[in-house]
Amino acid sequence: MRIGFASEENRSSLIALLVELNAYYNPQAPASEQLVREHTLTRLLAPDAAYRLVLAIDEEGQVLGLAAIALMYSLVEPEPQRRGQCQLKELFVSDRFRGRGIGHALMAWVAQYALARGCHRIDWSVNARNTKGIAFYRSLGASQVEDRLSFRLAGPAVARLAAQAGNRPGIA
Repeated sequence: MRIGFASEENRSSLIALLVELNAYYNPQAPASEQLVREHTLTRLLAPDAAYRLVLAIDEEGQVLGLAAIALMYSLVEPEPQRRGQCQLKELFVSDRFRGRGIGHALMAWVAQYALARGCHRIDWSVNARNTKGIAFYRSLGASQVEDRLSFRLAGPAVARLAAQAGNRPGIA
């Protein structure tokens, strides 16, 4: 198994894994392969994509799992050991390959990559009902951040808030 960033040569296998990921999160109404392909090629693999996709790939080139990461630097913590942060948006291993150490290998690669770029912490969210995921993250040495809550604006709430900006000066 090798781990590295997504490339042209593994796009087809990556799209298959992303179709599986979508069905995992949306079992009642999974997206079509065509929609996942279009989204992957125009957004997820775009040069200006916010997250980079890290893939675990077997000897035949099949994508076994992925991690989506972004490196960020704190606005409030300028100390070298605290300013760099790696945001993990997603960690997913194909159901057929779970329990084989692929998630651990992906996380170890992400940790090495982050450290090499001055990021001394990795942050992510996990669904409170994902007991297997929580146990896995704890097995890596992760701890739950007790003083943070997740918030979300979605759908109509985003539109309502955006409408309040209007055409105010200074908003480009």
